[in-house]
Amino acid sequence: MAVWGYVAIDKGGKEIKGSKDADNKDLVLRDLKNQGLIVLELTEQNALTRDISIDFGGKPTPRDMAVFCRQFASITRAGVTIIETLNMLADSTENKKMQKALYAVRADVEKGESFADALAAHPGVFPDLLVQMAKAGEASGSLDTAMERMAMQFEKSAKTQALVKKAMIYPIVVACVAVAVVIVMLVFVIPRYMDMFEQLDTELPAITLAVVGLSNFIKNNWYIIIPVILAVVFAIKAYAKTYSGKHLFGKLQMKIPAVKNLVVKSASAQMARTLSTLLTAGVPLIEAVDIVSDTMTNIWFKEALKDALEQIMIGVPLSQPVQTCGLFPPMVYHMMRIGEEAGSTEDMLNKLADYYEEEVEMAVQSLMAAMEPMIIIVLACIVGVLIAAVMAPMVTMYSALDNL
Repeated sequence: MAVWGYVAIDKGGKEIKGSKDADNKDLVLRDLKNQGLIVLELTEQNALTRDISIDFGGKPTPRDMAVFCRQFASITRAGVTIIETLNMLADSTENKKMQKALYAVRADVEKGESFADALAAHPGVFPDLLVQMAKAGEASGSLDTAMERMAMQFEKSAKTQALVKKAMIYPIVVACVAVAVVIVMLVFVIPRYMDMFEQLDTELPAITLAVVGLSNFIKNNWYIIIPVILAVVFAIKAYAKTYSGKHLFGKLQMKIPAVKNLVVKSASAQMARTLSTLLTAGVPLIEAVDIVSDTMTNIWFKEALKDALEQIMIGVPLSQPVQTCGLFPPMVYHMMRIGEEAGSTEDMLNKLADYYEEEVEMAVQSLMAAMEPMIIIVLACIVGVLIAAVMAPMVTMYSALDNL
């Protein structure tokens, strides 16, 4: 696909410049005319003439995907063609990676490919869940309804992620401030006190000597400490992406009492909501469970659902492997079993999702309530040690003066 640079005049008479990806010049001209632009110049760019731009657009967030699905459903219901809808959404989106993918999807649809297949060509932007829903919507002639359901799915996912991130912001900010204060105290404040006490020829207590030693170590070796810390952080992040690292950190999440409750309920809500959305759209159970397993963030839940596929294939109800894996709460497999027996699995999964999404919100609030006093206690201990290191020599000096 070539890159075309253009100079045009908009409806207000203002000259604008830009570039577009397209297979040929005619497609670019048509797109620009559809936008109400008068093209003055249009040339194909090469590696030397191409506009240099730094793309900070990362992978679209659930919020971006929710807006895309909601707008797609609304515009197509108004009678606009899919090609024009994709063009409008590509021009309006702020995420550069998603914008580029939407232009490519539009081009593929113009060539005759299905909307779902065009989305599937960009797995880094459009998740498999959206592709399957689009495929089911096209097959049933209700693509707008399928996209609206996906909008609700992404909105719920965005809300859950926002709650979890909110729970982590406070302790992270406090921890960063605490580290900064400790470094300032050790590197700048305490050494000045020590110089004063050394001039008075006062014997320093053990706690003060320990803090002074730590201060000197940081001042003399900061150029080694910083690279080591960065190397450790990168090593941990790299290990967390490996097979064994995913299992280790996934297990740790479920072992820490304060975090386990949130992880389990988040996984239950995500599994129930996603599975319900797929089944309602007509996706077969085996394929739906396979897609749901890929959406799980904790590898233990992912593998539990992958293992459940083998049992589903031989006719075992999904509630049974969900129960035997021992990861999900009893309510999950009990409600699923009731739905399977009554023939209303989708409705039961919807109710499960609603319940556990509320539970996630309460779990976040409980985690915040538990972490706040813990953080205060840790900070009090750190500050207490520093104050003791500063005050201990003064107490010793005053005691020596009283004995004279």
